[in-house]
Formats: sequence, structure tokens, C-alpha cells
Amino acid sequence: MSIQNFGPSYDQEKLYRARETARALTYELSSMIRPGMVEEDAHKLYKELSVKHGVEKQWHPAKLRFGPNTLMNFKEVSAPYVLQEEDIFFIDIGPVLEGHEADYGETFSLGSQFDHKHIAESAKKVFHEVGEHWLTFRPPGPELYEFAKERADHYGYYLNMGSDGHRIGDFPHHVHFKGALVECEETVIPDAWILEIHLYDPKRRFGAFYEDILTDRPLD
Repeated sequence: MSIQNFGPSYDQEKLYRARETARALTYELSSMIRPGMVEEDAHKLYKELSVKHGVEKQWHPAKLRFGPNTLMNFKEVSAPYVLQEEDIFFIDIGPVLEGHEADYGETFSLGSQFDHKHIAESAKKVFHEVGEHWLTFRPPGPELYEFAKERADHYGYYLNMGSDGHRIGDFPHHVHFKGALVECEETVIPDAWILEIHLYDPKRRFGAFYEDILTDRPLD
């Protein structure tokens, strides 16, 4: 059985509706986050928005990281932190809708600090450059992340190689493969993988995160 299989209930259009809802939910949540909040405040808002958007369950717990917690890996526990007027945060959510998994993540900044805006934009740029590289050459996972590291270096950031993407599909995808995209030695197919880009500021003050589906269809 290939690690890139889908289950019998897989429907590409449902997968994309789930992705579009997750992206919309991310932007709605980001617009509600204010200075003075702690991460738990954002988690409460996310729970309310999940009900509003018809989310059936979470296939992974939401990671809503503020300030220096944006440096943390997925499994690390955030330290107490109050969001400041000039600050950075990211949203990483994994809702299930219509029996299909979504996974979307993006970084946002408050205030006008250039460093925050630059790393957030750089994470997005690296994601899209890696996506274009994949579309052109269709390399396996390890080569994708070597290219991602090169692009992160180009923008002056460290790439967190421990945030290395994963399968996506009809819930649960892990019956096909529990590992990371970087472990996929096969030609990476469309619509089966989430590409994650997690950058660190060179002084290790904060990070930026961006993730979305690897696809050959145009995305908003």
C-alpha cells in the first residue's frame, strides 16, 4: 500500500472545501486577536468559530502561538505570554469538515515592526517558492526540504527542519502514513501533503509559520 493512498470516502472537492473553510477561519480568528490577550483567549475564540463554521472535530490541536512562543515546535508547551502592541503570532489549525482534513497556518503581526512583517512575509515566500519548485521538478520530500532550507537562508532565516509537513486527506490520513513529508522518498503527488515552513529569526527572538496543501490547482 502506498503512503500516498486515499481512503474510500475521499472526495477532492470536499478536501478543498475544508481547506477553504480553514483559511477563512484563520483570517477571521486573526482579525479578533488583540494586544493584551494570552494564547488561551485565542483558543476560546477558535472554539467558538469552529462551531460557527461547522467543524466536526480537530484532527490536531490548534497551535496559537504568541511572541517568543512562535519559536516552539508543534509538541512544545507555550510559556505564559501576553501579546504586545508590537508583536507577532501565528495560527495553525487542523479542522475536519465533511469527513476531510484541513490544515492551514499563517503568521500575523501587530504594529509596524519591520522584522515581524519581514519574517512573516518570508515564510509565505519560501512556501510558494518551494511549491513552484515542486510543480516544476516533482522531487521527493527530502529534496523539497533541502530546497526550502536554501530559500530560508536566502532571506536570512533558519528553517526549522523539525516542522516538515505531513499527509492530508479523508480523515484519518494516518492509516496510510504517520510520518513526515521529508520522509517521502516517492515523487510527491498533488493534494496528498501539507507543506510546512517554520522560520526562525537569526537572533532566536521569534519565528514565523506558513502551511498549506501542495497542489497543482490555483489557490487563493
